[in-house]
Amino acid sequence: MIRKKLKILLSVFAVVLLLVAGTVAGIYFSVKSDAVSRSGALYLHTGSSYDELLDSLSTRVYNLKRFDRVARMLDADQTVRSGHYVIEKGTDYLQLARMFQRGWQSPVRVTFNNVRLVPQLAGKVAGQIEADSALLVSVWMNDTIPAYYGFKPEEFIGMFIPDTYEMYWTINPTAFLDRMKREYDHFWNPERELKQERLGLTRNEVITLASITYEETQKTDEMPRVAGVYINRLKIGMILQADPTLKFAVGDFTIRRVLDIHKAVDSPYNTYMYAGLPPGPICMPSIKAIDAVLDYEAHSYYYFCAREDFSGYHNFARTLPEHNRNAARYHAELNRRGIR
Repeated sequence: MIRKKLKILLSVFAVVLLLVAGTVAGIYFSVKSDAVSRSGALYLHTGSSYDELLDSLSTRVYNLKRFDRVARMLDADQTVRSGHYVIEKGTDYLQLARMFQRGWQSPVRVTFNNVRLVPQLAGKVAGQIEADSALLVSVWMNDTIPAYYGFKPEEFIGMFIPDTYEMYWTINPTAFLDRMKREYDHFWNPERELKQERLGLTRNEVITLASITYEETQKTDEMPRVAGVYINRLKIGMILQADPTLKFAVGDFTIRRVLDIHKAVDSPYNTYMYAGLPPGPICMPSIKAIDAVLDYEAHSYYYFCAREDFSGYHNFARTLPEHNRNAARYHAELNRRGIR
C-alpha cells in the first residue's frame, strides 16, 4: 500500500514538474525570443504615453501583445522615458522592454558649421535634437547667458567650435551650452594657448580674425597667408579694410561687390572706418581657419585681392601700387562679367 501511494505521489510530482518546466519554458520563450521585425531608429518625445510607445512599436515587433505583457511585468508601462532608441533584429522582448524602462537610448551625432549668427545655429541644431529652434533661441539669446559662460553677447558665437558631436537627442538647451563650453575649453589646449599668447591676442580676437579669414577664402591652403596679411596690418596699426566685415555691418551677405556706400556705414564692424579688429566674430570660423591664424604665414604682404580668374585664390602684394594693379585686373573682369 505504501509503495502504491509513493508511486502515485511520484507520478503527481512528475506531472507538476513537467507543468512547471513547461510554464518556465513558455515564459522563457515569451521573453527571450526575437522581438524586432524591423530594425531602425525610434524617437519618443518628452511626455509620450505608454500607448504612444506601443503605437510606435506596432510595425516594428513580431508580437505587440507579447511585448506588452513583458513590459507590464517589468512595470515599464508606468514610466515612458523619452529619447532616441535604436532597435535591432536579434533583440528579445525582455531586452526591448528593459531598453524603454531604463532609458537606454542611443546618442545622436550633431553637426554644425557655416553659421554666422546664434539664431542660425539654433535652426541647424534644432533639426538634430528634440528641442525646437524657438526654444533654443529663447534660451540662447537671453541677455544673461553669454556672461554666464564668460563672453560678451557679440563674442558668444565664438564659443561654438564647428564639428560633429555625440550627445543624447533629449539634451536640453542649457545642457547643450554646457557641453559646448566644455568642448571650447578642450579645444583651447596648451599648444593652442601658447600660440595664442605668442600672438598677443585674446581667444576672442583669434576667433574674430579667423572668422574674417574664413570669409575671405575657402581655400584652406591659402588661409595662413591671408591671416598673415591681417596680422601684419595689426602689428603696424594699419586699418584692416576687410570686405567681409562690411557685409556683416550692412547685414547683407549676398553682396558680391563692395562699394563706397558700404564703406560709409557707421558700425564697429566697419574695418574701413575703425582700426583694429571688430568687437566679435562675423561668423563661426572653421577649425582650420582658427589654426590658420595661430599658425599664420610670416611674410611681408600687406594687401591681397581676388584673382581675376575667379579661382577662389588671391593675388598678394607688398606695396599699394602693386595691389592697385592686381585690383584693376580684378575689377576689369567684374565689369566684363557684368557683376555690380
